[in-house]
Amino acid sequence: MTERPSAEVPAAQAVSAASAPTGAGANVEVLVTGLGATTPLGGDTATTWQAMLDGKSGVQALTDDWATDLPVRIAAKLAVEPTEVIERVKARRMDRVQQVAVVAAREAWADAGAPDVDPERLAVVVGSGIGGALTLLGQWDVLREKGPRRVSPLTIPMLMPNGPAAVVGLEIGAKAAVRAPVSACATGAEAIAIGLELIRSGKADVVLAGGAEACIHPLPMAGFGAMRAMSTRNEEPERASRPFDKARDGFVLGEGGGMVVLERAEFARARGRSGYAVLAGAGITADGYDIVQPDPSGSGQARAVVEALQDGGLTGADIQHVNGHSTSTPAGDMGELLALQKAIGDHPVVTATKSMTGHLLGAAGAVEAIATVLSIRDGIVPPTINLENPDDGVCLDIAANTARKMTITAAINDSFGFGGHNVALAFRAL
Repeated sequence: MTERPSAEVPAAQAVSAASAPTGAGANVEVLVTGLGATTPLGGDTATTWQAMLDGKSGVQALTDDWATDLPVRIAAKLAVEPTEVIERVKARRMDRVQQVAVVAAREAWADAGAPDVDPERLAVVVGSGIGGALTLLGQWDVLREKGPRRVSPLTIPMLMPNGPAAVVGLEIGAKAAVRAPVSACATGAEAIAIGLELIRSGKADVVLAGGAEACIHPLPMAGFGAMRAMSTRNEEPERASRPFDKARDGFVLGEGGGMVVLERAEFARARGRSGYAVLAGAGITADGYDIVQPDPSGSGQARAVVEALQDGGLTGADIQHVNGHSTSTPAGDMGELLALQKAIGDHPVVTATKSMTGHLLGAAGAVEAIATVLSIRDGIVPPTINLENPDDGVCLDIAANTARKMTITAAINDSFGFGGHNVALAFRAL
């Protein structure tokens, strides 16, 4: 791989010069008023959050026949099947990723009090890194084995990448916009960033935003395995995802969904809602380096964090906590810590909740944004489990193995994806 020159990353001292949000609508305050999740740790937000604080792992051995010959035979499956929540007839018309999106969206919407909002002022932004892969692969088998007349007429609506956004938009009747970003593992975070933009621009008063993923299947697993991107610790599933540890050997594939309800603060308060936290700012950049490998300088990642700080009127010194992308890959974890150190400084407490959930791909950023918001609300940082022997390159304080209580007035959640996508979200206390 050819080395490419990269721009110098602003130092933490330079970041602190940022004093005001940028953009025409940046003075519009946006609140997080609803949370919804279904993950390998639990079928809702409360269960997932408690499991995170308890340091539980959602990774398990795969017992399916199709996994027998795979080099990787572990994954983080959903704790609660979507079909236990969604009506049977409706579930049959949706791909699994769409079911996951609807489960998380319903919880977030109810948690926000089902806002009474003009549908033309209501938007949905929901993305998936891979989309309806299970339908695509399943119907291909039907085509080969039974012929074209047996292929489901719902194949296209179920496999299309905007399917999760579409079913959520129909679920709540959104008419301002229904958008479906696709930016690999940064998708869920980018959806939330777009939701912030939609409210600031005056397009919407309420946005339901997040990500969903469900692709635990032999083909994606074989593909990731061929890249040597996943952990092969098949005999110890719960110990396989180990960000920042010297023995880390790749991520663990997971499935799940995370959704947040964002509201213009004036709109929320007029209906008696104070929310969980303020979504203060967002930063989106690109590495321009490689389709898979992150830029080792971390410049693009650091710029995203700097943009989020500037956008939110924050400085590096304001940030006490970072919920990191931190996938448990040998190259990615250390590069991220260096980028955070450059953009923020030496003081934030970092955690990697993927050590428990596995990597939820397009849903990861949204679920981790939820964890960041709850850390601010509850004054506690969930642990990075399985961190037994920290890498020599660890340069920041990691909340290792045990949840850490602390006052958090502002925090960052960052997400990165194949293709060089970088997204950072800045949250602050109410």
